[in-house]
Amino acid sequence: MQFEIEHSDSNSSARAGVISTPHGEVETPVFMPVGTAGAVKALHMKELREDIRSQILLANTYHLYLRPGTDIIEKAGGIQKFNGWNRPVLTDSGGYQIYSLADIRKFTEDGVVFQSHIDGSRHTFTPERVIDIQRSLGADIIMAFDECTSFPCEYDYAKRSMEMTHRWLNRCFEHFNQTECPHGYPQSLFPIVQGSVYSDLRKRSAEFIASKQADGNAIGGLSVGEPAETMYEMTDLVCHILPYEKPRYLMGVGTPANILESIALGIDMFDCVIPTRNGRNGMLFTRNGIINIRNIKWKDDFSPLEEEGEVFPDHEYSKAYLRHLFVSKEILAAMIATIHNLGFYMWLMRTARMKIAEGTFSEWKKLMVKQLMRRQ
Repeated sequence: MQFEIEHSDSNSSARAGVISTPHGEVETPVFMPVGTAGAVKALHMKELREDIRSQILLANTYHLYLRPGTDIIEKAGGIQKFNGWNRPVLTDSGGYQIYSLADIRKFTEDGVVFQSHIDGSRHTFTPERVIDIQRSLGADIIMAFDECTSFPCEYDYAKRSMEMTHRWLNRCFEHFNQTECPHGYPQSLFPIVQGSVYSDLRKRSAEFIASKQADGNAIGGLSVGEPAETMYEMTDLVCHILPYEKPRYLMGVGTPANILESIALGIDMFDCVIPTRNGRNGMLFTRNGIINIRNIKWKDDFSPLEEEGEVFPDHEYSKAYLRHLFVSKEILAAMIATIHNLGFYMWLMRTARMKIAEGTFSEWKKLMVKQLMRRQ
């Protein structure tokens, strides 16, 4: 994997670049739609490629391991051949999903023993096992195994967890360097900075991760309930330590405003379920703020979901029609809302990239953040 920074913003740490992977190039800053089971809920791959213009997809190691199973996807030739995406894919390590299974998992030095949310069967993830699974899945970018701490988190626990994550990282890299992708192309392993909301731990973790000289680096354990300003503070601190010339991935973030603020801090890659999950529940993101399309005020509003100017994939649908679909519980409602929200996120990334190249990102960001989270 290669990363080239093409433009930098003179008034912030924002930058625009290109990540080159075995399955194609990814222009940054980039938002990765979440395809938990190898698919983005309510969407065809064709819509992801042609309407939304997504460049890269995130798939979930934990879920794909449980169903359909690693052996099935390896036999298919990797995740891209299995789901027909044929563009870059990033797989997470499963650490966040295991973190969410608080009542049915147990951490040890060796790894994590957990129960499947599907049938209650017991499984073990170790750093080595997670690398093997992601080798079989065949994603272009794979993540190191870590523990994602909750918020709030006691300092002593955060410290112990971070130190264990670092020991696991050493094992991840050792096993990664001793194995190969069975599908015949190289993969890149990203380590993950942890440390909860404690500056000294974040600094120590970022320095350790930077020393690995990986193809790219991730920041985890944020956007788990802490105040947004705390998230920005930790992100800023870490970005000043991680290598400038490598892509930085802020995991699980976030709202449009979160993303713009984090781009200004030097983040290149994002993922989050907000645009898809919220879309399926009737929340739409637009340049003029947030719409709850179920509200009665949209019953006879025949204007398009997004204002004219930039052509969005769903420009032919009115607010009144989409509200009708939601009230009628039509499946099409979730499809249109998901296309709209992901289309909006992609527009936001393309525009941020353009503003960075023009040298006007900081001014544009200040204006956009004010209006993006306004309720219409």
